[in-house]
Amino acid sequence: MESILSFCLAVLLAPFFPVVIQKVKAGIAGKSGPPWLINYYTVIKLLRKGSVYSTSTSFVFKLGPVVSLATGFMLLLFFPWAGVAPICSFHGDVIMLFYLMGLGRFFTILAALDTASPFEGMGAAREAFFSILAEVTIFCILILFFRLTGSLSFAEFFVGTHLLNLMDTHGALL
Repeated sequence: MESILSFCLAVLLAPFFPVVIQKVKAGIAGKSGPPWLINYYTVIKLLRKGSVYSTSTSFVFKLGPVVSLATGFMLLLFFPWAGVAPICSFHGDVIMLFYLMGLGRFFTILAALDTASPFEGMGAAREAFFSILAEVTIFCILILFFRLTGSLSFAEFFVGTHLLNLMDTHGALL
């Protein structure tokens, strides 16, 4: 029950954290920053809008954002939040996390290439390049966690019973 509650809390609080960062940056610059709930208003506004599709796009263009959002939610199922065990966890789930990240990125790039725009290749290449930078960094960090704990389970990194429990030594994962 705590795992499901943690998952729901993570989904609901996700739009709030960027506002905290923006408020801190604005405070340092002597400004007030955006309203606290601006991202929630934006999400509601975007969910009310209709979709506009070009006549040159296929079902792949419509499928790209859906798969990316679904893989993002699936990734959250494997994350332990503040010491609470995740909803899904098994030995080797770190490998599945990489495949899920790759699947979401693949469909985003595929949707970009499906637009029949002269800029499609540039946008898809930029998306692929940024993902290479981010995923290599994540991969190196997870290799470090594997070396410290000896486990391929993401949950074991933070709430496991190993000699080095990263949750106890390095604080909560939020």
